[in-house]
Formats: sequence, structure tokens, C-alpha cells
Amino acid sequence: MIEQKNVASFEKGDTIQGFYLVKAAALKTSNTNNRYYDLTIADSTGEVNAKIWDTEMVRGFELKDGMLVKIRGLVNEWQGALQLKVEKIRQTLPEDGINIGDFVPAAPYAPEDMLGEILKFILRIKDNDIKQITSAMVNERRDKLMHYPAAMKNHHSIRSGLLFHMLTMLRLAEKVMEVYPFLNRDYLFAGVILHDLAKIDEMEASELGLVSTYTMEGMLLGHIIQGIKAIERVGRELNADQETVILLQHLVLSHHYEPEFGSPKRPMIPEGEILHYLDLIDARMFDMRKALEGVEPGGFSDKVWLLHNRQLYKPKGAGVGEADEESNDDSLTYRQR
Repeated sequence: MIEQKNVASFEKGDTIQGFYLVKAAALKTSNTNNRYYDLTIADSTGEVNAKIWDTEMVRGFELKDGMLVKIRGLVNEWQGALQLKVEKIRQTLPEDGINIGDFVPAAPYAPEDMLGEILKFILRIKDNDIKQITSAMVNERRDKLMHYPAAMKNHHSIRSGLLFHMLTMLRLAEKVMEVYPFLNRDYLFAGVILHDLAKIDEMEASELGLVSTYTMEGMLLGHIIQGIKAIERVGRELNADQETVILLQHLVLSHHYEPEFGSPKRPMIPEGEILHYLDLIDARMFDMRKALEGVEPGGFSDKVWLLHNRQLYKPKGAGVGEADEESNDDSLTYRQR
């Protein structure tokens, strides 16, 4: 039996067989007027181009973006890059027992556990209007929250990335309030949970956490304006205090801080200032960790566009990254990726 190999470990000459994600599929015509399939197949470790030269092997199903398949093929090289020649392909079956998280980059915690902890933070909000608005908006989007990423390409662009971003920021917020106890916990918790929630309305994403496009309203308005509209609607439905609604809207409106990044107002309450920097910290740490994955101690990463084209250095010595293996909460199990 051929052992399944991760995409990142493919080598020229390998014969591979296993389950992979079809990230993109297109039926094309060659220069000799023959039809073939051009695919991008992937798992959580990477992706590779693949070709199906004999289209007759695709029978009884339609090759589509975002589907899981079982493939047998030969790893070749084309123009300096690895390419897979597919020799056999079929759809996955329920009895295959496939775990989606093995095929796409995913948050390191189970989405059910992350949502459960976030709901506990909501229960700690004392102001009834803030609690009801936050709870109602999360419940409206509960199903999609389980798999939605926080972005198409930027930070937390992974399955369940939006939940992961919320949870990490809530944990950070809790620590910050130990240093600055004058902060209003209710507004800060609610701001963290609501600030990016409308990204669910801004983007179209599959259950694999892959964003295919932005919605029309997302393109024309963006998640900040969409979030403000949603707070206004829910606040009105709940007959909430008007100042409370406005302050929640201000937290969402100002969290990008600069007009060129989508915030027409900078934060005018301390909780808004902290929210912005918690968001920035979490985004930067996600990008830095991702850039350093696979870098040997004493080495530099590639340049990271999201970090102003910086290269990052991974220090030598024991202890680097040890905290990654532990959860801040015994109720959540950290899955190394």
C-alpha cells in the first residue's frame, strides 16, 4: 500500500495515493486541441498543480473547487516546479472518514470549543443591553462562525479563523484589564466580539473556510459599515439604550484607526484604543508565527508583504516556541499544525 504523503513532502518521481482538496479545477484545451483538467490540489501543508490528461477517468461526478477527492498519481517536474500527473481520481465517500481540518489550514482549536469559551465571555458582560446585542449578533451568525476565516488572504485566513481571532483577543483583553482596571469590561469584550463579525456578510466562504469572493455589499460597503448597520438593527429590535448602541458602533467604526484603512474616526474612548491595538497585536503575531513556520533556528524567513516586506529571524537556542504547545485553558486542546 502506498502511504499518503503531505503535499509539502512531494518529491520528483514519487508515486502518491491519498486524499486531497481540489482548490481549483478547470477544463481546458491544449495546443493540440485535446481536453484536459488543470487542478490545484492541496492539504494543510501546501498545494501543487496537477493535470488530468485523460478526461475519461472523471466519470459520475463533476470536478469542482473545494471538493475532496482520492487521487493516485506520479509527481513530475515542469518548468522548475513540481506537477502531479493524475492517474486515478474519485470523490470521497462517507466511509472514508475524512477530517476537513487535515486538508485546509485551520484554527488550532476545535470550533465548538472556541465558540463555547466565547459564549462564556458574553455571559460575563453585566450590562443587559450590551449582553443582549452581542449575544443576538453572534447567534444570528452561529452556523457560519464555525468555519469562517477572518480574511481572504491576510491574517487568520484559515478555517474557523474568525473564531480564533476573537478568542485570542478576548484572552488578551482579559490580561490588559489586569493592568488597566479602569477599562469598561463590557464594552471591551463586546468590541472584540463584534469588531469583525460582519466579515461573515462581507465574504462568501465555503465550509472548508475558503473565500471565493466578496459579496456585493461587502465590496461596496465593507465589514465596518456592515457591522455598524447590524448593531443599529439589533439595538432597535431590542429597544436598547441609544448611547449604548452608539458606543458599540463607535468601537467597530474606529478599530482600523486610520481613515485610509477604513475608519473615518479614531477611537474616542479608551476601550476603542485598546481594541485597535489588541487587533493589531493578534494580526501581527499570527503573521509572524506563520512566516517562521519551517524556518530553522538561526535562519531568516522570506520577506513578508503584510509585515512591510520584513524578513523575520528565528533565534537559536532551546525554549523557542515552547508556549505554542500549551493552551491557556485546559478545556481547549491545541492542535499543532
